[in-house]
Amino acid sequence: MPVPSSLALADVLARGDVWRGDMLASLPEAAIPSGHAELDAELPGGGWPRGNLTEILVDRGSVGEMSLLLPALAKLSAEGGWLALVAPPWQPHAPAWAAAGLALERLVIVQAGRNVAWCVEQLLASGGFAGVLAWPEAGIDARALRRLQVAAEGRPVFACLWRSTAVAQVPSPAPLRLMLNTGREAGHGELSVRIIKRRGRPVSRSLALSIPRPGRSSRAVAGPALSLVADRGIAATPVA
Repeated sequence: MPVPSSLALADVLARGDVWRGDMLASLPEAAIPSGHAELDAELPGGGWPRGNLTEILVDRGSVGEMSLLLPALAKLSAEGGWLALVAPPWQPHAPAWAAAGLALERLVIVQAGRNVAWCVEQLLASGGFAGVLAWPEAGIDARALRRLQVAAEGRPVFACLWRSTAVAQVPSPAPLRLMLNTGREAGHGELSVRIIKRRGRPVSRSLALSIPRPGRSSRAVAGPALSLVADRGIAATPVA
């Protein structure tokens, strides 16, 4: 007996990888709470997605952008997950990260040189990391971004790229893109977060989140780091 078309459609719409344009998509992997209820209410799945690529666009560093992610990273760390920072423009301040709840012994830094996209793809494919954050070259192309999205799909990993706001109008395969601002849109002690792409209805307003903005620090994370060697292998070296 044929299945009624209405029932078949309902089954299709119930799938985690199918979403309707007038509602937020559900996620195949449990989302990671951001620590900000207002932001979670606007993110598909109610938090930062696993198994998909996320892009955060910011003009300059030290505007509280990492503090935006620290609650989620702390949760991943508390679950025993490993975290990787690929080509960060600064060295994290170890005491601040430890105070936020991150296990420094499971945090690695990848000195990727000109091979950021390749390193991220290898880390995602390894299945050994709960979170991979990367700062790719300004000229990263659409093909490389698609490869990273494919590498992240279906894996229980939070994959996040930090890019310039100059690419806000450039198409990207990342299902979730946010832009940060500390200008007039944000009040004192606030970070303006605008969701410019998500699976679901568009967001018409920016969110003003209370985010601590730590000052710059040159202190390094105490623990292992990864550095790229000539044959594109990855070797562990201590962080000075």
